Amino acid sequence: MTLNSLPIIDIAPLYADDLARRDEVAARIDDACQQWGFFYIKGHPITAERFDALLAAARTFFALPLEEKLKIDITQSRHHRGYGAVATEQLDPTRPSDLKETFDMGRHLAADHPDVIAGKPLHGSNNHPALPGWQTLLETHYADMSALARTLLRAIASTLGIERDFFDQRFGAPISVFRMIHYPPVNDAPDHDRPDAQQGAGAHTDYGCITLLYQDSAGGLQVQNRRGEWIDAPPIPGTFVVNLGDMMARWSNDRYRSTPHRVVSPRNVDRYSMPFFAEPDFDTEIKALPGCFDADNPIRYPPTTAGEWLLSRFAATYAHRRESA
Repeated sequence: MTLNSLPIIDIAPLYADDLARRDEVAARIDDACQQWGFFYIKGHPITAERFDALLAAARTFFALPLEEKLKIDITQSRHHRGYGAVATEQLDPTRPSDLKETFDMGRHLAADHPDVIAGKPLHGSNNHPALPGWQTLLETHYADMSALARTLLRAIASTLGIERDFFDQRFGAPISVFRMIHYPPVNDAPDHDRPDAQQGAGAHTDYGCITLLYQDSAGGLQVQNRRGEWIDAPPIPGTFVVNLGDMMARWSNDRYRSTPHRVVSPRNVDRYSMPFFAEPDFDTEIKALPGCFDADNPIRYPPTTAGEWLLSRFAATYAHRRESA
């Protein structure tokens, strides 16, 4: 592994019964998590046809008139679902708001679900656009991505020396989010050193457990290496880019890194990406795991819960969340 390119890991053995090969994959994931907090995966079960269908759906939705998209305006959602207009987010508080628009969905809960009736944050129904086949496609993909994330988390559990089903036990009612993102084209190459330069997505770490990202062919994702340099993470067909979020850094007591990354909007071309943010149950306690701390490596973070942490980060990122807090 070098400081200039992310590792590519074939996770197909995680679906087989050969324990030795599964352990080899887990060891590669462990190394990538310690060195980068980022890696590519191939050998997963999500098909190229699924990627094509999602990309076509994203292009159709984001091409709708603004007034149509605002019918599912995320700023009017109590549980953070629906359409986010350009400049709704500000991932880097030192820079202008991000040059992107989004669609967010989560685990669908009907209005009569006890958590919805109780007004539990981040629990509710999805706000899908009225497009043929959209809801079925996205709900199916959400379920498949949830399963893929759990497969990866079982491998990560083995590298952290905890029970293989540790994360399964904490993902029974997850608050995971699937997101579609459209980055409009820019005409001029921005000067990223200027503090007033608007980026597609400002430099940030992800808030949750792990993220699995599909990106189209436009490029633009950059990851910060340990020297503080920005390294391109170019699209590789058939792969996901996987990265760790702040919750995993807290669980592992910084054994695993939550690495800064950003998106530089490509010139004269639209960019589409689709991250799946795998997050545990709302009330899951996030604290340093046994074996990740000792007298020479004390606990770095106070305990929190998944819901408490995510809500605090949303309040710092979205103006409408601050106003409603």
